[in-house]
Amino acid sequence: MDHSRSATRRGLLASTAAVTFSGVTGAAARVYPGGAMPWDSGAADPPAEVRPGPWLFFTADEGRLVEAIVERLIPADDLSVSGKDAGCAVFIDRQLAGSFGKSTWLYRLPPFQAGLPTQGEQADTTPAIEYRRFLAAIDAYCRANFGGKVFAELPNDQRDQFLTGMEKGEIQLGGGINSGDAFKQILDNTMEGFFADPIYGGNRDMVSWRMIGYPGTRYNYLDHVSKHNVKYPLPPVSLLGRPEWDLRG
Repeated sequence: MDHSRSATRRGLLASTAAVTFSGVTGAAARVYPGGAMPWDSGAADPPAEVRPGPWLFFTADEGRLVEAIVERLIPADDLSVSGKDAGCAVFIDRQLAGSFGKSTWLYRLPPFQAGLPTQGEQADTTPAIEYRRFLAAIDAYCRANFGGKVFAELPNDQRDQFLTGMEKGEIQLGGGINSGDAFKQILDNTMEGFFADPIYGGNRDMVSWRMIGYPGTRYNYLDHVSKHNVKYPLPPVSLLGRPEWDLRG
């Protein structure tokens, strides 16, 4: 046996183990100021509670228009309040004022060209820009075709007639705006606001969750998983908890 080569090999293994061990123990023994782990902005993105207040994105006229639209998309009945009273317009306003409206999380660099329907939006635009355009076009169309009245001033039957025309793509809003696409956008966002967690401004008092029997964000309801076709007996819970749990005074 070549003892010098064996000793060299043992020395290499020993030194490698020592470095590895010192690295592990060094990391384990590191103490962070204040006892907190290091944190970088943007590493987590918890939802911020939407608080009552003025519009953050909509103008007063735009807010009035959107409230009138969501009130007809989800009219009040014996099952729930209207989309307006459920806070759907507030939900949409806060979303447009935030990252959704600005397309913050989407790739938005050129070239911009027509894509397939499965590829999503390919234009240099954002939901905030599109909303501002088609809301103005809606009221302009109504003034021109309903005796100078804006949408919010129309009776319910005319509101429904107009929205049905938009849904079918029959309303010509002008300016290259597709009324069918505009209708789908606001309908989708209205439904999101109606069924989303109340922390985002819609679904006030968890009205839609109560309607469909959804338990919300309860940490555990295993006792009820196997009870098919049996109504869930407990009230829903939001990310904010429940109103009666509010300890802020």
